[in-house]
Amino acid sequence: MLRRAMNTTNDNIIEVHDLHFSRGARKIFNGLNINIKRGQVTAIMGPSGTGKTTLLRLITRELRPDSGQILVDGVDIATLKKKQLYEMRKRFGMLFQKGALLTDLSVFENVAFPLREHTELSNRLIRHVVLTKLHAVGLRGAADMMPAELSGGMARRVALARAMVTDPDILIYDEPFVGLDPISMGVIVRLVRRMNDALGITSILVSHNVEEISTVSDCSFLISDGTVAASGSPAELHSASSELVRQFMHGMADGPVAFHYAAPNYAEQLLGRDAE
Repeated sequence: MLRRAMNTTNDNIIEVHDLHFSRGARKIFNGLNINIKRGQVTAIMGPSGTGKTTLLRLITRELRPDSGQILVDGVDIATLKKKQLYEMRKRFGMLFQKGALLTDLSVFENVAFPLREHTELSNRLIRHVVLTKLHAVGLRGAADMMPAELSGGMARRVALARAMVTDPDILIYDEPFVGLDPISMGVIVRLVRRMNDALGITSILVSHNVEEISTVSDCSFLISDGTVAASGSPAELHSASSELVRQFMHGMADGPVAFHYAAPNYAEQLLGRDAE
C-alpha cells in the first residue's frame, strides 16, 4: 500500500562498511562490515554486550557512527537531512523487544497508530488495512482487546501487525523470541518467514535463540569483538571450525567467551590491597 520505490539493481539493500562506534572508552564496533541482501531473512547474532541492538540503532540512524558508512539502497544515511531521514525511516518497520505496545490503546488502535500518524487515509480504509494485518497474524478477533489482556505471544503478534501495517521494505526484529513459550515462539518463527516471503520484504533479526534463527534465517552474522567473527547459512555456522562460533552455536560454557567479566585480581581485591 505504502511501498516506496526501491533500487533493485543492487542485491544488497543495506551495506555496512568499516563501521567504528564507541561508547566512552569502550569500543563497540571496530571495522564492522555487513551486507544484508534484499528479500532475505538476515540474522545478527553474538554474545551479550556485542552491540547487536546498537547496530540496529545505527542502521536507523538513532545513533551516528564514529566513522564508516551505512548505506540503505546505496544512500549513506549519515548524509540525510531531517526530512529525508524521516522519509527513509518510513521504509522500516520495527518489532521492539517485548512488543512495546501502547498500554492505553486497544489492539486495533495500536496497529492503526502508524497509519494515523504518517498517512491521510480515511477511517474506513484504516479499518480495512488494520483488520487485514491482524488477520495475517491470526488476531483479527482480538481487535477490541487491551494489551493487558493479551498473552506474551499475542502481544508480540500485535506488535508484528503494527510493524508491517505501513508495508515497509525492511522489517527489523529486536529479540522477538524473548519470554515466549515454545508454542508462541513457533508461531512467531513461522510468521517471520511467511511475512518475509509473502510481502517480498527484507527482514533483519537480532536474537540469541540459535535454534529458531537456524530455522528461519537465510544468512547469519556472528558479531564478536567489534567485527564479524563468522557469516553464512545456519548450516555453515553449525559446522564451522572456529572455537568462538562452536561455543556460541552449541551453547558451550567453556570457550573464547569467558564467564567472568574482566576484573582485578580476586584475592587482592578481597583483601583490599587495590585500595591502598
